[in-house]
Amino acid sequence: MATFFGEVVVAPSRAGLDEEEEAREETPEDREIRREIEKKREVEVLWSWRAGGRAQEPLVCSRFIVAIGRNAAAFLSSFILDSVCWEVVGVVKLWNEWCRTSSTTNVLPTDSFCLFYRLISDPTVLLCQCSCYVAEDQQFQWLEKVFGSMQKKSLQVTILSTCPVADYKTQESTLTLASPFLKALKTKEFQEPVCCPLLEQPNIVRDLPAA
Repeated sequence: MATFFGEVVVAPSRAGLDEEEEAREETPEDREIRREIEKKREVEVLWSWRAGGRAQEPLVCSRFIVAIGRNAAAFLSSFILDSVCWEVVGVVKLWNEWCRTSSTTNVLPTDSFCLFYRLISDPTVLLCQCSCYVAEDQQFQWLEKVFGSMQKKSLQVTILSTCPVADYKTQESTLTLASPFLKALKTKEFQEPVCCPLLEQPNIVRDLPAA
């Protein structure tokens, strides 16, 4: 650990280790532990409508809105979900360094951090409120299992996420920026008017929203 600002700290290195240690093979015990961890980290998506022999029937969905992160999830709760117009239809179960959901097989565990809602008046509109951390090795699983349950034709996906103002890259001082502010990214297939200015380069989106 550095004792003063600017001190050069030499990072640990494996250079010079014996070749025998480098070439050490994984033991059966190590493989078993790794398999158990990988199994525990599998993402599981449970849907309320997948019952009675309809397990392979895809969900007809025209609009899918995903709020990722506590701030975005709170926005959905305050301005969209605060009514009786929505019904909970699914949940994602996760286990990683920062997220521990229930091991129950109930489709709606009370401690879930990732819930799916369907608009009662238009069942093709779906919301996802994801306030939990999805690790890098779980992001592809999350996408594959969630979108694997939906039909892709004419599906419009909207992602809501937040990041600290300090991470926003701009030529002007962040102290003069009105906070919070809204920026957008879109694919070339999206032809509708955008409700806010586009995100400028070299700003990027990370983690599950980027995936």
